[in-house]
Amino acid sequence: MSTRANLPEVVSREEWLAARKELLAKEKALTRARDRVNAERRRLPMVRVDKPYTFDGPHGKVSLLDLFEGRPQLVMHHFMWLFDIDADGVEHPRPTGCPSCSSAADGIGNLRQLHVRNTTLVAVTRAPYATLDAFRARMGWTFPWYSSEGSDFNYDFHATVDERVAPVQIFHRTESELAEAGTPWSESMRGDWPGISAFLRVGDEVFHTYSTFGRGIEEFHNGYPYLDLTALGRQEAWEEPTGRAVPLDLHVGGPAMRLPDAYDA
Repeated sequence: MSTRANLPEVVSREEWLAARKELLAKEKALTRARDRVNAERRRLPMVRVDKPYTFDGPHGKVSLLDLFEGRPQLVMHHFMWLFDIDADGVEHPRPTGCPSCSSAADGIGNLRQLHVRNTTLVAVTRAPYATLDAFRARMGWTFPWYSSEGSDFNYDFHATVDERVAPVQIFHRTESELAEAGTPWSESMRGDWPGISAFLRVGDEVFHTYSTFGRGIEEFHNGYPYLDLTALGRQEAWEEPTGRAVPLDLHVGGPAMRLPDAYDA
């Protein structure tokens, strides 16, 4: 529990307004910096996607072009799944998804505002479609979700990393770059990695324009943009002021993170 000793100072409304204006200047600078980064993102070159990927969905096999639903832009959540591996090295999908990716999925609401802005949002996962569909029904989610099982898609876009299938790349770093950064590749790192990618359709041609992983997707988790506006923040151990709130261990991958409907229990 927070105590008055580590909560914000109590001041007059006039003092609060003066402090708020100081912070506002920094927020405006951050907004302008974000605008510049967003512009740089839009200026990134793009890569034509020539491989004929197929996905399983509610109506059977579909192509990457089909995922656009006729719109020019596609945003894709690479939804991580967990697998059990038997003695022969064969993967067996679990019946439930990754808790961290599920927290992001739980925040996906009505897609109308994306659709009127010429953009489709989907999730893609390597598990069988029937498994995904059953889990989505349990969670009450309605966003489009497709299976990439049996295709190279996850490996080609580095949402599944396995050196036996494709060259290692994690957070846009090759195996040698990971070693140089002090996080050398190991077999324990094999498997799915969460991320978000963006694609552009020009006629019947599809182009890959952007992908992000790691903290690049944190704004889509756990209501972080809302929590960052509050006095207690995300209630994570690394946050300042130190000791402001008791860490809840609900951060991405945290020990207290649960599947969304498990909190109700």
